Amino acid sequence: MSNDQLVPDKIKAIARRLLTTIKRDEAPELQTPIRSLSNVVFDTKKGYFRMLDKVKQRTLTASTIKSFAQTLRMMGLSKQLIEADDTATKREAYYVSKNWGDARFAEQPESDSVMDDIEAMLGINREKMGFIPGEHGGSVAGELVVVDNDFTTKQDLKIDCTKFGAGAYSIPSSVEHLRFETKAKFILAIETQGAFERLNKHQFWKTSNCILIAMSGVPTRACRRFIRKLSDEKDLPVYVFTDGDPYGYGNIYRTLKVGSGNAAHINEFFCVPKAVFIGVTPNDIEKYDLPTHPLKDIDIKKIKDMLKNDPFFKEHKDWQKALQKMNRLKVRVEQQAFAAHGLNFVIDTYLPEKIKDKKLWLP
Repeated sequence: MSNDQLVPDKIKAIARRLLTTIKRDEAPELQTPIRSLSNVVFDTKKGYFRMLDKVKQRTLTASTIKSFAQTLRMMGLSKQLIEADDTATKREAYYVSKNWGDARFAEQPESDSVMDDIEAMLGINREKMGFIPGEHGGSVAGELVVVDNDFTTKQDLKIDCTKFGAGAYSIPSSVEHLRFETKAKFILAIETQGAFERLNKHQFWKTSNCILIAMSGVPTRACRRFIRKLSDEKDLPVYVFTDGDPYGYGNIYRTLKVGSGNAAHINEFFCVPKAVFIGVTPNDIEKYDLPTHPLKDIDIKKIKDMLKNDPFFKEHKDWQKALQKMNRLKVRVEQQAFAAHGLNFVIDTYLPEKIKDKKLWLP
């Protein structure tokens, strides 16, 4: 079965099952996996959060008729998009629902949640369902040629990521069709756009023979899928460079490497298990005499939660030690702190030292 037909066939199978149930004068039901950290396990062999078998069951009743109808209408929209070879952003899907009468969504978070439920139900990422995110996917520079399609001629379109001058290639919302040509040795995924632009301006990618990718905070789905696809197809290691704070560790790095509880149904395709952390650590604060900022109450709470409840950090003693030390020091540090030793210290000294010495990496 082709990927183009997989989603419509799954949707039609669910519709037939519901119709059969209705014809038997029984109340139809929809089952969706529970999307939360309580329903995942950190699979050490596969290297990502894997969903367990807890489900929520929605039976058609007077109180659930609206959500039931919304789910079926959203599945119908997905089928239409695929059959028309079209796409819709999540925002556009929300506005399409305004034509659904009593089944319309009041706010976009409602339609987003239904879309995520259907994605989990079908076990197929929503990009293949015709729904694409509206946000920027990330910036890329360095030793990479992205092979895309020319919409007009349907021919291959080769995009050289070394030819953007002061700019960069922007990751599209859907990356499944992309192919890659590269002789780079590794991928460097960077938290902030500012740090990415400095590395790009000074062509760190050229001296280090690598590919730079700006995540600009928690990486989008498109960014994570791009990194995973590129890493797998070209067998490239992925080094992650973030701030030294609970957010950089627990939201940005952890999401890229092992995924999240809310999206565990698609972690298999979107996380990057081979990623390693070369960002700023509490040990770096002392080693490089870096200026810091005091931890906020929310940071301390985040650290305690990561140590107590997060399956990924509970699995790795090196991360536990780093978090415990940060909690003792009561400080956090930014990527840009290295500028205290010179604007290009991070380029000339820190990153080369960190990449070279595996003992300084965190898993």
